[in-house]
Amino acid sequence: MGVCGTDSLLEPDSGGRQRNCSSQLFTVGASHSHSSGFVCVCVCVADLCLLTGCLEDEGGGATTQQVTGRTHTEQTHRRRDRKKTRARWSGCCPGPGPVADPGSVVIVQSASPQLQHLNTTRPVAQVIMDAIRTRLTQSSSVSLHRSVGVSEDEEVGGAQRVEMRFITSEAEEEVEAGPSSDITALVLRRHRGYQRAGTLLCVCGVVIFTTAFLLAYAVFSGQYHCSQVGGQGEEGEQQGGGAKPPAEGGADLFLGELRVMMRRLLRDEDIHSTVSRVSRASHPPGSAEGTALASEILRRFRQLQMDHTWTESLYATLQFPDRSRSSSLWLVDSAGLISEQIPLNPSDFCPYSATGSTTAGVVYANYGRPEDFNWLKSVGVSVIGCVVVMRVGGGVSFAEKVWLAERNGAGGALIYPDPADLPQDPRRLGLNTHTAVSEHVHLGSGDPFTPGFPSFNHTQFPPIQSSGLPLIPALPISATVAAKLLSQLSGPSCPPSWRGRLPYVRCVVGPEFSSGRRVKMSVHNMMTPVLLNNIFSSLEGRVEPDQYIILGAQRDSLGPGAVKSGIGTAILLELARTFSTMVKNGFSPRRSLLFVSWDAGEFGNVGATEWLEGYLSMLHLKAVAYFSLDQGIMGDDVLSAYTSPLLVDLLDAAIRQVEHPKHAGQTIYSQSEREGGSWRIMKPLYLNSGAYSFTAFAGVPAMELRFTKERAYPFINTPLDNASRLQEVLGGRLGVTGRSLGELVGEMVLRLAHDHILPLRITSYAQTVLQFSAQLNRHSAELQSRGLSPQWVFSARGDYSRAAETLQRAIDDSDLHDPTTARFYNTRIMKVEYYFLSQYVSAVETPFRHVIHGRGNHTLSALTEHLALLTSDPGRFDERRFRRQLALFTWTLQGAANALNGDVWSIHNTHTYTH
Repeated sequence: MGVCGTDSLLEPDSGGRQRNCSSQLFTVGASHSHSSGFVCVCVCVADLCLLTGCLEDEGGGATTQQVTGRTHTEQTHRRRDRKKTRARWSGCCPGPGPVADPGSVVIVQSASPQLQHLNTTRPVAQVIMDAIRTRLTQSSSVSLHRSVGVSEDEEVGGAQRVEMRFITSEAEEEVEAGPSSDITALVLRRHRGYQRAGTLLCVCGVVIFTTAFLLAYAVFSGQYHCSQVGGQGEEGEQQGGGAKPPAEGGADLFLGELRVMMRRLLRDEDIHSTVSRVSRASHPPGSAEGTALASEILRRFRQLQMDHTWTESLYATLQFPDRSRSSSLWLVDSAGLISEQIPLNPSDFCPYSATGSTTAGVVYANYGRPEDFNWLKSVGVSVIGCVVVMRVGGGVSFAEKVWLAERNGAGGALIYPDPADLPQDPRRLGLNTHTAVSEHVHLGSGDPFTPGFPSFNHTQFPPIQSSGLPLIPALPISATVAAKLLSQLSGPSCPPSWRGRLPYVRCVVGPEFSSGRRVKMSVHNMMTPVLLNNIFSSLEGRVEPDQYIILGAQRDSLGPGAVKSGIGTAILLELARTFSTMVKNGFSPRRSLLFVSWDAGEFGNVGATEWLEGYLSMLHLKAVAYFSLDQGIMGDDVLSAYTSPLLVDLLDAAIRQVEHPKHAGQTIYSQSEREGGSWRIMKPLYLNSGAYSFTAFAGVPAMELRFTKERAYPFINTPLDNASRLQEVLGGRLGVTGRSLGELVGEMVLRLAHDHILPLRITSYAQTVLQFSAQLNRHSAELQSRGLSPQWVFSARGDYSRAAETLQRAIDDSDLHDPTTARFYNTRIMKVEYYFLSQYVSAVETPFRHVIHGRGNHTLSALTEHLALLTSDPGRFDERRFRRQLALFTWTLQGAANALNGDVWSIHNTHTYTH
């Protein structure tokens, strides 16, 4: 029969039962079969069928079959004193049907006596309302127990049946609960379920929206702070895989992603192969081999498809051995006649040595340090006019040794490698005793005949030469020659710390020979103008392209130069290849990267210094930092960083990210902490460093990194410095160690190229000056008694410290994602190093003007040495000179403080003058 406005609403199943019903909006349907004594009922709301099934009589019991949603359940009402009634539900609601109007008629019929009260014809709304009223009058606690079981007699058409039992209270047993109440209960339960589901959905929506909002706020408001993470935050980022937000200007990759990309691209084998290629033969500036190597590097830069690649040529005056006359060394008797000639290697020489001859006695001066010459004076040994023999090392360069010998009145200098410093055991890897070590002796850098001026385009200058050129001849000698000379000396015994390991040598200082003989030395070198070529290649920055991060390496070498030039050139080319590939893969550096291969590094960083002199007026506005790659690997145990204090934080963050080349699974930082502390890594810049001129002369923060062993690398500056020996020293780990060094430099370059604000520690110099102030304070009473007041230094230091801290706070509190703000602060940060170049000394006469790292009377080191005379030798203390030194340093420091303050109205220099 038709129900709910359709004749096919309920279709008979295979058992003759009516099973189907419609489910749109609100539909109630029923169908009756007289032959089987059951009635089929369907109650639906919207598209969800709340109740559908067949009511049948089994043994006079009332059976109700229902499906809630798409779940088949079986219900059984148990009553204590009545016959148990079981409900089996096997209906389903497969598809949509017509909508029943609330006013339409529902026909419910039953042949069962127990269901006769359902035989009625009523509107839908009335049926639902009566059912609801009936259900609301009941009060029962319902405990739902579900059990799922399948048996053969419970299957209808292969469908499983689910049994559901309702247990009512005793009070409810007295109430005759009809089928309408059961239907109503299910309708109300489903309605309440909808309410609960709706409430839960709303709560979940609010929670999800709040979480998403807070997450977005944290991400976007924390971009700047993420980009400024350093130190331990960097280490945590390595472990957690965190990445920093990209910079502006199209940088679509995070810093963490860039790190992973860089590590994946760096290749060990490329570094090893380049070192082998560069060091296959000696390649001094101007030689055929040197020119061929320059052409090859230029070609490799061009193959990388960098934004710009070019060369800059210049003429510089270099010194080489005279091919017509070789330098020599003799022993002469008391009459001046040559008694014995000591053989020398004609290729061994000290570039920029004075030429000429001298004949004199010999004095042994240990390492040739200031304290060594002072000890000789203390025991009454004079070096005036003598040939001074000194050991390689001691933290003093050849140029400083010769300069100190000349300053103390010596007539010549001989420098040798002692086995105590450079291993020479034939059973182990080391120098042979016939090998000398060569190094230039110009106390400065660049072309010594154009001090302070560039040597571009054959530019002519008034005839002038550097004050750092020595006036006495100098020669490198082997350990064998040194042993021959020192074994014949007589005079006072030297201190125990001076004793080396030369065979058959009784440590005495001279100056006389036991046989009454003397030494005659003759140096024949010649000056030659040489065309030099510096090779440049760059990747242009996308946001601040006029700010440069510079990486450079020496290309030339007087010998094979695996360490001297091979390592630096290999890492330079590998980093250039890596970063150019990263740019192709989506890396957009904020600032420009400049890769440079320098010429004539063996002669005192001539190529680099001449370039600095040519661009000095603009570099402090454009150069962010310089990384020297020279001599980067002499071992794989200990890392040393010769650096400007401004780069200390940057390095500290980098060593937390990079794995130690020898200790797998350990960062460089963690390994150094085990060995006494990472602070041991940081060291001051030294004169012969490739980074020194950038900081001391040009005011650019610079760094040179170096891996070493506890046992010194013995082949540097010798003809034995080749790739095979370096590989043997490293135990076959040349490529791995080179990759670690490249990754360390690359990590710092990434930070400088990525961060909105340059990660330089602008407050670092305040601590350096504070240490000097403490020394001044200890001598304050004595200085005041001489009419000298340290108060001006204290005041300038305080002004600088406050200015640096104020600037740092302003940076921290600013919106650094604003390009104008970031540019404003970056420009001020870049000038900090430049502010420490003294404006009160001449760049021509005193090229290293930096008051912290430079050389001259204006520097902090000179002031400290002079101050020490108050205790060690008060008679040599010069009040007038000290007053001048103090003034030069104080006003440079005060000028740096004023510059950091910014505008003139922000500077308050109110001082009270007392007479």
